[in-house]
Amino acid sequence: MSRKYRVQIRSALLVILVGLLCVLAVTAVATAQGDDPTSGVRESAGASSFADMFFIARKTNPVTNEKSVEILGSFIIWFLLLLSMLSIGLIGHMAMTNQRKSIVPEGVVAETKRLLAAGKYREAMELTRGDESFFCQVLHAALRQANHGFSAVIRSLEQTSDELTTIRLRRIEYLNVLGQVSPMIGLFGTVYGMILAFQSIVAAGGNADPVLLAGGIGTALTTTFWGLVVAIPALAGYAIIRNKIDELTTEATLRAEELLNQFRPKPATEAATTSKPKPHGKTNA
Repeated sequence: MSRKYRVQIRSALLVILVGLLCVLAVTAVATAQGDDPTSGVRESAGASSFADMFFIARKTNPVTNEKSVEILGSFIIWFLLLLSMLSIGLIGHMAMTNQRKSIVPEGVVAETKRLLAAGKYREAMELTRGDESFFCQVLHAALRQANHGFSAVIRSLEQTSDELTTIRLRRIEYLNVLGQVSPMIGLFGTVYGMILAFQSIVAAGGNADPVLLAGGIGTALTTTFWGLVVAIPALAGYAIIRNKIDELTTEATLRAEELLNQFRPKPATEAATTSKPKPHGKTNA
């Protein structure tokens, strides 16, 4: 595994860890808010704490009036929490790997321009070969086709640019998938929670206690909430990073093409027609 990918993996793990810490911090705050800080007394057994409501789905037995953990609802909530951490990690990782320095580094661009202007083509090839930025990969692929003419150089530049841009856009597509799927998972939890609420009504003979309905309705609203928590940052991050990739890769391609334009062959100019001097006519003797 190359050093580049090791750095990217460490960065992704670091960002995911930060996301996990954020979720744990929210959990701690929610748990603290579920208690009464002034009296130090826990809430009554009939009321769910803030933490229970947002992190654990519960149901009430209509006969014994005892509360228990609702397995499927809790699973959906924690699955969405994991997706939220994954989304935060991906946003951070993609933002770091698509910065200007990794696509069109100014120092490398200036140095390459100086080498090409000085006619040091071998040094320019070595420089672009050793750098892994988008600009250098595109320019190096173009310079390798120098022996086949300028049209082959430009064609290689455009093809390589399209391929590398597609690769970068394909990587951030996971954010779009998370943004599209997580509301559907939340909607699944919503439907499931409403089913639980109607089951409580049926079990109570049509006159259900609001406490019995609270479990199903709470599951419905909580899963919807977490589905939106995952979707909104994921879609926002996807749009912002995608626009950034489009902007920087287009800039890198144009600047590479600008450097190569100095080798564009001049169009054949028509030879200027010079007027021939008229021959002197013979004079009659």
